[in-house]
Amino acid sequence: MVKSKYKELKGSQILRQKLVLATLSRTPVRIYGIRPNTISPGLRPHEKSFLDLLEKLCDDCFIDINETGTILKYKPGIVMGGRNLEHDCGLSRSIGYFLEPLILLALFGRKPLSIKLKGITNDSKDPSVDTFQSTTLPMLKRFGVNPDDVNLKIECRGVPPLGGGEVILTIPNVKSFSAVSWTDEGLVKRIRGVSFSTRVSSQFEHAMITAARGVFNLLLPDVHIGTDHRKGPRAGNSPGFGISLVAETTMGCLISADTTVSYGYAEETTKLEEEKQELPNPEDVGRNMAFALLNDIKKGGVVDSTHQGLLFLLCALCPKDVSKVRVGELTPHGIETLRNIEDFLKVMFHIEPDPSNRTVLLKCVGYDLKNFSMKHF
Repeated sequence: MVKSKYKELKGSQILRQKLVLATLSRTPVRIYGIRPNTISPGLRPHEKSFLDLLEKLCDDCFIDINETGTILKYKPGIVMGGRNLEHDCGLSRSIGYFLEPLILLALFGRKPLSIKLKGITNDSKDPSVDTFQSTTLPMLKRFGVNPDDVNLKIECRGVPPLGGGEVILTIPNVKSFSAVSWTDEGLVKRIRGVSFSTRVSSQFEHAMITAARGVFNLLLPDVHIGTDHRKGPRAGNSPGFGISLVAETTMGCLISADTTVSYGYAEETTKLEEEKQELPNPEDVGRNMAFALLNDIKKGGVVDSTHQGLLFLLCALCPKDVSKVRVGELTPHGIETLRNIEDFLKVMFHIEPDPSNRTVLLKCVGYDLKNFSMKHF
């Protein structure tokens, strides 16, 4: 029996991304020094939940965590995919935390994936399920994934602290990606979006929409923001409201921004504080999100700052051909993603700032990841 050689990594930074890259590149990893000096050392509940999800998706993977949770050994297996899977994402992070890595893994699975995810659908920490529907999943089309086979259905909404949301994600498997040349963002031609409310009055939604439209209509006429008022079991277990906005450009780029307002996470508030807490003014929420979206548009690039990491990962996994993309100012997450890609895939990006509009052009030759486990390959 051949003993596996483990790649040594330190710290908990972007742990889920490291685990995804380890899985796709078939690299066993030993991650040590996971929050050793904090009051609560080791892996967080959402990280353990993500490891549970990996075990459900993969055949023959090996996970070993030491007693304090500060050392993790992970040996990847084969991504199987499959129908009618279920996973409870817990309440420490939203479903959005799990969706991005899940999409990347599922595309290179043996079978297409259909999975029900339970937990928090909308919060202020991670991209909302609405943003995944409107912006993240359509990105895959650029890399040769059939958009008709990709779907995210919101069965129930759930906000912090008690969640209660449910979504069903359907992702096909692919043989490989297509390299991209995606550098022209075009001009914004319309704004779309959705506002939602759970266990509060639908007036919150209308107030957010009116305030956001007040900002956008000074700039362009084509603005449509829908409503999704939930009550009963489909509203989850906590009161809250939020808005997700998307700007679509003449070149088909999608720039998004979203936020959710609720009573916060269970560990951050006591029951007494929860009762005292008042939700922010919905007009301010709508207006602030409109300005947040305009700020991201101003930075330039074919994706917003939230999607930089995913864009770089998709480019890196392309065939051995040149992919070229334009983004706004590089985010800390984007920079860390580039480092992880070089570390695991040995793919280096050529980075060239464009002083004319303060954007950045990135080029790389892909890793050429192929799905050898796919049926009928």
